[in-house]
Amino acid sequence: MKRRMTRREVLRWMALAAAGTLAACQDVTEQTAAAVEPTAAPTQTTAPSATPQPTSTPEPKLPAVYMTTAISAAALLAMYETLGVKAHGNVAVKISSGEPGGNYYLHPELIEPLVKAVNGTIVECNTAYGGRRDSTESHRKAIEDHGFNAIAPTDIMDAEGVMTLPIAGGTHLKEDEVGAHLANYDFVINLAHFKGHMMAGFGGVLKNMSIGIASSQGKSLIHSAGRSRFGIGSGTPQDHFLESMAEAAKGVADYLGANIVYINVMNNLSVDCDCDNSPAKPTMADIGILASLDPVALDQACVDLVYAAPDGKDLIARMESKHGIRILEHGEAIGLGSRKYELISVD
Repeated sequence: MKRRMTRREVLRWMALAAAGTLAACQDVTEQTAAAVEPTAAPTQTTAPSATPQPTSTPEPKLPAVYMTTAISAAALLAMYETLGVKAHGNVAVKISSGEPGGNYYLHPELIEPLVKAVNGTIVECNTAYGGRRDSTESHRKAIEDHGFNAIAPTDIMDAEGVMTLPIAGGTHLKEDEVGAHLANYDFVINLAHFKGHMMAGFGGVLKNMSIGIASSQGKSLIHSAGRSRFGIGSGTPQDHFLESMAEAAKGVADYLGANIVYINVMNNLSVDCDCDNSPAKPTMADIGILASLDPVALDQACVDLVYAAPDGKDLIARMESKHGIRILEHGEAIGLGSRKYELISVD
C-alpha cells in the first residue's frame, strides 16, 4: 500500500534525522485556511479596473521517489510497477555485470522476474581500464560466469561500434559516445546498484547511464572531461570529471526522453564499486530499493539516506573525499533533474 511520506517522516521512521518539508506543510495549511474562511462579496463602488491583477504561481510539484525497505525479486518488480510507466518494444535493462572477483553486483536471481516481465535484454558496455571486462570477448565470459545469460539475452552495446548523442548545455562535453546498439532499443530500465566508488564517491543511476552506457572510448572522454578517448583521465580536476558524468547522463536522458525509468538497489553498501575486483566489505546495513522518473532526485534521496544512517560514516567519508555531491549539483544546474523530491513509502 502506498503511503505518502515526507523525507522527515521517512528518516524519523528509520530513527534518522532528515531535511524537513515545512514549506509543503505550510502550503497545506494555507490551502485549508482558504477553504474554510468565507469571503464576503465586496461592495462595488467604482468600475472594475481593466488591468489584470497578479495571481500567485503554484509551487511546482516535486518529483516522486518511491521507497521500500524490502530487498527481494518481488519487491524489485513491484517498484518498477509502482512507477506506472510500461516498458514497450525492445527493452534494455542496464546493469553492472560486475568485475570478476567482486560479489556485490545485482545477482541474476534478484533481477530475473523484472527482466522477464518486460521481456528485456541485459545490456552493458566494455570498460576503459584493465580487467576482465575491457574487451568484448572477456566481458561476455564474465557475464556468462556471473549467470546473466541464464536468465535473459545479453548484449555488449559497443561490441560493433559506437554512436554519438548530443549534449545540450554541457560545459566539458558536447557529445556523448555510447554503444551503437543503444539505437536498437525502444525503452531502457536503468537498474543500478547504489554503492561507493573509488573515483566518483558514489555510483547510482547517474553513473549507470553515463559511464555505464558509454562505450570504452566514451568512458575515457568522461573521465578526462573531453580531453582524451583513452585512459581514465589522469590529472583531470575532480569536479570536471563529475560534471562530465552528469553531462553524459543528460545526453542519454535527452535521447531516450520518456522511454527510461530509474531504480537504485541499496544493498551491499560497500565504499567500492562493482567495477572493483576486490571491493571492501560493507560496514553499513542494507537500506532498500528506491525508484523514480527523475534520476537526480533518485540519487539525491539515496545520498540523503546514507547521510542519515547511523552506520553510514565510511560511505559518507568516501563520498566526501571525492566531492561526490558535485554530480548532483551539476545535474540539476543543466536540467537533468531536481535535487528536491517527495519520498513515498510503498511498504
